[in-house]
Amino acid sequence: MSATSSRALPWSPLVGVVWSIVIFFVAQTIAGIVIGLYPLLRGWDSRQGQQWFESGITAQFWFVLFAQALTVTGLLLFMRWHVSRPRKPKVSLRQVLRSIGVTKPKFKHLGAALIAYPLYFITYGIIFVLVDTLIPGIDTAQKQELGFDNVIGPLALTLTFISLVVLPPLVEEFMSRGVIYSSIRSRYKFVVAALITSVLFAIAHLPAGGAAGPLYIAAIDTFVLSMILCFLREKSGSLWPGIYLHAAKNGVAFLALFIFVI
Repeated sequence: MSATSSRALPWSPLVGVVWSIVIFFVAQTIAGIVIGLYPLLRGWDSRQGQQWFESGITAQFWFVLFAQALTVTGLLLFMRWHVSRPRKPKVSLRQVLRSIGVTKPKFKHLGAALIAYPLYFITYGIIFVLVDTLIPGIDTAQKQELGFDNVIGPLALTLTFISLVVLPPLVEEFMSRGVIYSSIRSRYKFVVAALITSVLFAIAHLPAGGAAGPLYIAAIDTFVLSMILCFLREKSGSLWPGIYLHAAKNGVAFLALFIFVI
């Protein structure tokens, strides 16, 4: 099996995509319910609970941690169920994980990410200028609602760093460039798989605008990033170059927003 194929996947592209999306939203919902129980246990009213959730770094951290853990757990259960079904030729969970890019990290993976980062940065910069100039209807200055406010002190910075720079690259790459991309790539060419994966990834970031409405500039940003992440996944056969690039991108944003406050 080549680095770009996913022949060992015992499910169809549609099943892989749909179940990944379902698992993601169910995980978000369950995490929200679990976190929402805390204010009830404390006897707070709805206003106090909402304020605690929106302004509390700890609440946001636990929400992200629960949601990401549930997403990975759901995807693993999905894969385990499929490999347990009667099928010829029989495939193991280990084979499936390798097929979606779960491999041992190598030094060259980090090198590939470092090379790809300038490509992402320059490409997005050019598209940003074009959008800002040619499509005035898109607010390129609209802020992304990260859910982390008043990040002050070592503990708050650490929890925010884990929530934004560590967990999302690991889980989002596992789901998006792992299960979703590999599912589509098992039957279709690279361009088709990369485009569909990137569109879905971009749509998932539209709600980041919060009350201000869809955050189109974030969708454009993540679409460009995803296309490059898919290329790295395609050429390396591993998720690690994408994880490193994704973490670098989020890490730069973390430094700009919470350390240097640009």
